[in-house]
Amino acid sequence: MKKVFFSLIVLNAFLIKAQSISSDNQIEFVDFKTVDAEISIYPEAAIVKGNVNYEFEVLKQVDSIFIDAENMSFRDVFINGEEADFRLAEDKIWIKNKLNPSEENQLQLKYSVSPKQTMYFINWNQPDSEEISKQVWTQGQGRYTSHWLPSFDDMREKTVFNLKVNFNKEYRVIANGILEKEKMLNDSIKQWSFSMEDPMSSYLVAVAAGDYESKELQSAAGIPISLFYETKDENLAEPTYRYSKKIFDFLVDEIGVEFPWKNYKQIPVEDFLYAGMENTGTTIFSESMLTDSIGFKDRNYINVNAHELAHQWFGDLVTETESKHHWLHEGFATYYALLAEKQLFGEDYYYWKLYETAEQLKKMSDRGEGEALLNPKASSLTFYQKGAWALHILREKLGYEAFKTGVKNYLKLYSFKNVTTDNFLAEMENVSGQDLSQFKKDWLEQSAFKANAALNSLEQSAFIRRYLDIAAVREQSVGIKYNVLNGALDFPVNDYIGQEAVIQLQGNTSQETIDLYKKAFETGNIFVRQTIASSMKEIPTSLKSEYEDLLNDDSYLTKEYALMTLWTNFPQERSKYLTKTKNIQGFYDKNVRMLWLTLNLVTPEFDAANSQANYAELSGYTQTKFPFEIRKNAFSYLFQIDAFTDQNLKDLMQGTQHHTYRFRDYCRQLLKELLGHQKYRQKLQNLSNSFSEKEQEYLQSQL
Repeated sequence: MKKVFFSLIVLNAFLIKAQSISSDNQIEFVDFKTVDAEISIYPEAAIVKGNVNYEFEVLKQVDSIFIDAENMSFRDVFINGEEADFRLAEDKIWIKNKLNPSEENQLQLKYSVSPKQTMYFINWNQPDSEEISKQVWTQGQGRYTSHWLPSFDDMREKTVFNLKVNFNKEYRVIANGILEKEKMLNDSIKQWSFSMEDPMSSYLVAVAAGDYESKELQSAAGIPISLFYETKDENLAEPTYRYSKKIFDFLVDEIGVEFPWKNYKQIPVEDFLYAGMENTGTTIFSESMLTDSIGFKDRNYINVNAHELAHQWFGDLVTETESKHHWLHEGFATYYALLAEKQLFGEDYYYWKLYETAEQLKKMSDRGEGEALLNPKASSLTFYQKGAWALHILREKLGYEAFKTGVKNYLKLYSFKNVTTDNFLAEMENVSGQDLSQFKKDWLEQSAFKANAALNSLEQSAFIRRYLDIAAVREQSVGIKYNVLNGALDFPVNDYIGQEAVIQLQGNTSQETIDLYKKAFETGNIFVRQTIASSMKEIPTSLKSEYEDLLNDDSYLTKEYALMTLWTNFPQERSKYLTKTKNIQGFYDKNVRMLWLTLNLVTPEFDAANSQANYAELSGYTQTKFPFEIRKNAFSYLFQIDAFTDQNLKDLMQGTQHHTYRFRDYCRQLLKELLGHQKYRQKLQNLSNSFSEKEQEYLQSQL
């Protein structure tokens, strides 16, 4: 009995030792220094194959190590030149090998994988065409690079990544770091070799490939900046990337720490999951941000540009230890992007954006849904906007010089390391000599938004004080507040105060209101006029000519609003309005063109000879070869005129499985709506055999 008992003790001790390595604590036993990877991407088959070499240090004796690897196949696994035993879990490869503390070790392996996410293959099943983008791009987002590259889901494991990427020579490959060399491997495949000098978390590794050209700049300090665009979008490069060098140089100066990486690249991609992603030195962003000079006024890349660039310090250079401290990434990037916009667009813009987000945070808080910044499950509104507000308040509390010095010290002390909120606060306390425990309670730990403190801060702006005075008369009649609104529209009108004055006129038809509208039209302010276009639903005859002139404004939003409202108000002149707007495309999502096509189809007296071609164009925009923003717009208009073809329904079913969750959710909601109509329910059932297996399963779940 004693012998059995002793054996159990030995067995338990062995099991405890064998289980000492886990996904949470491997970093305490092993430190991976470099990853040298050669990967071959086969976009038509959506497959990646690679050879990877890891150099690592063993800190404590271990019986096994692991690499995060989602659904991968492996062969030729070697540790220090000797073949190693390994086993596969769904998301890891475990290498069973006893290793003693030592500095120089190597793990080598070959793998192949069909990534289910994180690496996306755009339009490789489509025939070649000038209008179609064929791309490959990655999106690690926290911990998912291990879907295409054996790596480390733990963002505390910072490693130097060097990549060699083998790809079709007709395209251009972009990745983190310096492009050291390009060479042909055979008649069709080229190899691009990239090197890094400093470590980063795996989720920041990025690859993009496509038909790209680039505009080359240098920062004031000599950092190379590459602004990529697809060949077909060359005319959009300047307005899209406008102010990029100014933003870069401003942030370097404002943050007070030199740019952490050897170069900086920006790459637009189709069907991206978010607005942008701050991969190390290599921002990937949504093509929907591309714009011409007209669209720039309404929607531009400035904020995302500055936000992702700020992340190169806040998130990439210095990285959170866990999601509880996520505001150290997003709050900082949001705040510094706002400072960059303040530099470009002025102090009123800065305070207006703070006011807007304060209103959103207050409403959320008043509903009892407020969130602490240190809540790891907080919403984007909290991490981004409440985080930015916390930094705005902290800067006011400490003063500009102490705040800037504290941030600078924090970044330098923790460069290429991981941090907690207390690490940041300690540096700010050291510099300022102030106790920040109450600040931490009020702004980081308290779920409610400090609305009164925010208001006190906002009221330091004379513009905000004047805006609030005008907003305070919203409930009064136009007759009583006429002088206030009239003064708000005096030249030169403030963008935001002028818009507020126009909103307060909505729905009123008195002569005083007409007079104020005429004055608002005459301001020439594009945003004030845009607000007239969007808020005026019934056009008084006395304002008809002024409203028609909105179609001439250099704003795609204004043109869209004005066309719809004029078409509705003056049926007898629909042909005139449709003729005037016939050749306007609008934003990336073709907002004006889609509206024009739809109005054309429901205006039988106009261009009847081309109605079939116009319908074919509108209906054709749901095809999978188009970006999801265009497809979504087409689905919306086809739903409004109840004109879905079988092909549209097939395209909709494909959308229910799309990798971009916003579009996927939209398609699923629209499908649910259509299934409530018997004719579409029957059509979808009749078409089900043409759907993919996943699409059939989803349809059945909804039926």
